[in-house]
Amino acid sequence: MAEQITREDALTREGYRHACHIMLYGDSSAKLFGKIPIKHIVLMQMRFDGLLGFPGGLVNPSEETLEAGLSRELHEEVGVAVPVGVDNHVSSCLSPSCPRLITHFYIKKMTESELKEMEKAAVATATDHGLEVLGMVRVPLYFLKNGGGLPYFLSHSFISNSRAQLLSALQRCGLLSQGELEKAVRQAEQMRRTRSGDPH
Repeated sequence: MAEQITREDALTREGYRHACHIMLYGDSSAKLFGKIPIKHIVLMQMRFDGLLGFPGGLVNPSEETLEAGLSRELHEEVGVAVPVGVDNHVSSCLSPSCPRLITHFYIKKMTESELKEMEKAAVATATDHGLEVLGMVRVPLYFLKNGGGLPYFLSHSFISNSRAQLLSALQRCGLLSQGELEKAVRQAEQMRRTRSGDPH
């Protein structure tokens, strides 16, 4: 579990690197197959290493604010310099997997049309497309038969603590209930065990 610290404390620590990532999301009226409500769009990305994560990257607070650095990273990765403010900041943590790294997590709500334009820009104009970022991915926030949808998505591999950040953000934003999240996590763990050959 990542140790949480304040944004202010994070910025006073010497000798640490800082990584800023953001969950961009919005409401949607679309329906899968014309009948299953999508309800919300939540964007993540497939990284160069085959892991799922949120858009963002390393920021040097001695040269730019965390938020300006995150906006710069977004321009490189999704083709749009999305304005990010301190009010979008959700958490700062000491990285559980990388020593002397502090991860900062942000959440920003956008309109469905803004998110769609960003998805287009991510392919058409983002300098990192096909290199550091293999593509944007929408998180399926619905449940299908046999664990399809969110449970299957959660059974994939995520970078560092981004899976925990996703689950926390979905609850914080009220996109899914605690019961739905627990069900998805339980089904995802069953799928992982089944794939690894461990029936328990």
